[in-house]
Amino acid sequence: MFSFSFKNRIAFHYIISTGLLISVVFFVIYNIINHSVNAHINDDIMDEVAKHLKEIEIDHNNTYLIQVDQWRAREHNTVNVNPVFVQFFDINNQLIDKSPNLKGLQLKKYDATLNNKFIDTYLNKKPIRQIQVPLLDKNKVIGFLFIAMSLDDATMILENLQDTFLIALPLILFVLFLIARLIAGRSIKPVTLITETSSRITKDNLKERIDLPQNKDELYVLSKTINDLLDRIENAVEREKQFTSDASHELRTPLTVLKGTLEVLIRKPRTQEEYEDKIKYGISEVNRLNNLVDQLLLLARFENQIQSLKTEKVYLNALILDILTRYSLKMNTKKISINHTFSKEYYIESDNYLVSIIISNIISNAIKYSNENGEILITLSQKGNITNCTISDNGIGIKKEDLDKILNPFYRSNPTNHPEIKGSGLGLSIVKRLSELLDIQLEIQSDYDKGTSVILSFY
Repeated sequence: MFSFSFKNRIAFHYIISTGLLISVVFFVIYNIINHSVNAHINDDIMDEVAKHLKEIEIDHNNTYLIQVDQWRAREHNTVNVNPVFVQFFDINNQLIDKSPNLKGLQLKKYDATLNNKFIDTYLNKKPIRQIQVPLLDKNKVIGFLFIAMSLDDATMILENLQDTFLIALPLILFVLFLIARLIAGRSIKPVTLITETSSRITKDNLKERIDLPQNKDELYVLSKTINDLLDRIENAVEREKQFTSDASHELRTPLTVLKGTLEVLIRKPRTQEEYEDKIKYGISEVNRLNNLVDQLLLLARFENQIQSLKTEKVYLNALILDILTRYSLKMNTKKISINHTFSKEYYIESDNYLVSIIISNIISNAIKYSNENGEILITLSQKGNITNCTISDNGIGIKKEDLDKILNPFYRSNPTNHPEIKGSGLGLSIVKRLSELLDIQLEIQSDYDKGTSVILSFY
């Protein structure tokens, strides 16, 4: 017995559908043949009725109302494949004459309601079809003509047809099952290749890919989809490895600085001012480390979409002004001027907390990378159902080759050129992830040494 593998299931379903189709076809053919055979017998019987009615002569002076000499002569001189049984009754249901092939038997007379109708019955336990036709003289019934034909041949044809179907169908289905199984095996060969390739893929071996079939059918689409999935998994694993490596490096740097500062302090006695200076420096490194950890947790938190969104009405004007108030000390230190043009009250439907993180990180970057006495321009506008927020600065800008990279975690554009600017390279990564989560379109335009513009489009 075949195991119900995928290949066998395909073949099994195929023979079920084929078996049903063959059964329907046989049923139609059987009924057509059955109708044709019966119609042929009925036509033969009616031909015999017409011939015998023409040969009947009525003798009004004789007890025998019917002259049967002519039909007797014809019956003896005619070769018929299917025997015809003929019988005459008078008005009193007495036998007048019958064909010799009836021998000692008689055709049964039925109720008058069955006159001129075909009746399937038996003669000497053999199936026959007969008709009883009343003989009329001046609209008066004077006797009956019985014509019957054997149904043996018709029954044999139909029974043979049934037997042929019952014997042939299982054989046909068995052969079709083997053929379908062979074809299915070849058809699902790419599935076997997919299974073999998938078994070779591990967390340490993500380079394997499935060979695409030549025919661009469903299996081609499946193979390509799996390859695309493997590409995404490989990229995600690589990003995770890179993220872990960069995070370790970024965390190790302030810890190393803090450790070095403390080691310097304990080497020899220091003055009060030196202790205070080193402790303040250590505290700044701890704050930097704490800020880095907060950003890492925030990025990881929304990378896995653990945070549930809370949609509410967000007033952008007030939100931006609150953020500017928080950064007022840094702006005053660098003497940065803020210009904002709000022609009206702008609001959107989104998560207030996440939108504030996005705008806060962008403004923080604008302040960080602006020069002394720089300027930051913030504009809000609306076009149709889209609200745009643009934050521009005239700071150091970003090189064109770095624009596609600055959204990656820990990436900083030419940090060696500006060592005085501290940062972890996580701000824009957080902005990108939260923008994707809130369905906000993020666009960054920049010219090196001229400034940067960040455009947020809220739908």
